[in-house]
Amino acid sequence: MAAQDIILRPVISEKSMSGIGGKKYTFAVAKDATKIDIARACEELFGVKVAKVNTLHVRGHLRRQGKTQGYTSSWKKAVVTLKPDSKTIEFFESMM
Repeated sequence: MAAQDIILRPVISEKSMSGIGGKKYTFAVAKDATKIDIARACEELFGVKVAKVNTLHVRGHLRRQGKTQGYTSSWKKAVVTLKPDSKTIEFFESMM
């Protein structure tokens, strides 16, 4: 898989933005991507050095609209921690 197919989008939330000071960045990733795949994709796309990757599956939430109800899509989230000597990712710095 290409790096663009592994890292789908950044996760922009209050909790994910608070981790930027510790060089922790949160991304939505492909469901079948491994931690090694995610680390290589980050290094290739952003030119940084990855120290570790933590992943978790986010379950779909129940949503209702009138009488009908259904679940949102489940997805996979990855928290990427960079090495101390690595540069930061500019995209997240511009969001702050």
